[in-house]
Order: sequence, then C-alpha cells, then structure tokens
Amino acid sequence: MSMNVDEPRTGVLEIAEPLKRLKLPKKRRLTSNRQFKAVLDRRRRVGDALLTLWVAENRCGHARLGISVGKSCGNAVVRNRLKRLLREAFRLSQDQVPDGFDYVLMISANTAKKLRHPQQGPDARRAMTLQRVQASLLSLVRRSCETRGAGEGAGENLSADSPGR
Repeated sequence: MSMNVDEPRTGVLEIAEPLKRLKLPKKRRLTSNRQFKAVLDRRRRVGDALLTLWVAENRCGHARLGISVGKSCGNAVVRNRLKRLLREAFRLSQDQVPDGFDYVLMISANTAKKLRHPQQGPDARRAMTLQRVQASLLSLVRRSCETRGAGEGAGENLSADSPGR
C-alpha cells in the first residue's frame, strides 16, 4: 500500500488553542486537621443526594480542596477510589470554582449507606461516574454562591435534603 504525500491526511485533530494544564498542587489542597476544622466550624454546608460540600472563605486568593471519605463508605480500596474520583472532579472543574474559598467535599450520608449495602453497594459504586460527581460538585458550588449573599450566619444549613427545605 503506497501513500501519496499530496493527499490530505484524515483523522488529524487540529486544536485551535493549546489545552490548559490543570494541576492540583499541594497549595490548592487542605492538608492539616486544623484547616479542615476551620472550614467545618463555619458550618456553611450544601448537599445533594450524592455529595456534601462545606465552604469557608480563605485569604489565599485561590480555591483549596479537602476531601473526607469515612469508613462508612467501604474498605480502603473503595475509599481511595472515591477520593481519587472527587479530587479529579475538582481538578477538572477548578476553573469554574470561585477563588478565595476553602471547600471540604464529602460523600453524603445517603450515598455512604448505599455504598456499604451488600446488594446495592456494587451498583452504587458503578453509578459514581466522574461526570456525575463533577456535575454534582459544580451544582453545589453554584448553590453555595447563590446563597452566600442571602445569609452569612453561623449554623447555616443549605442542604437540599435537610428538614425545612
């Protein structure tokens, strides 16, 4: 089979602008127990059926992420997979997340219960796709931004599955 050099090449992808490299360096993560407690003490929380997001302002000028996946979600293999999934969703979405805030991302109690259920667990783990986690994260970030100006009081609970909402 001979190729004619003058023929146009098919299947070549041309990129109009260079792709932005999205990293999640250590300075963009919450690493210490004190940092996690500072966010949780602010008590600003939004949640849905999949995730719970705690939010607090920071003075860093950029968004920082902390992830907490409890033992109630499964064994170490399952928990580490969930943490990688949550971290990747944030990494890919960081240009859509407002700067100047610390975010602690957790698996919701309802999802944790499904993950450890003997019959529902495997299906629940398969249903936790990157796209679904990313959509949930961005939805929660938007909700936290919308309600941020409405009420800045301590003890504010913005969860969709909380009583009274």
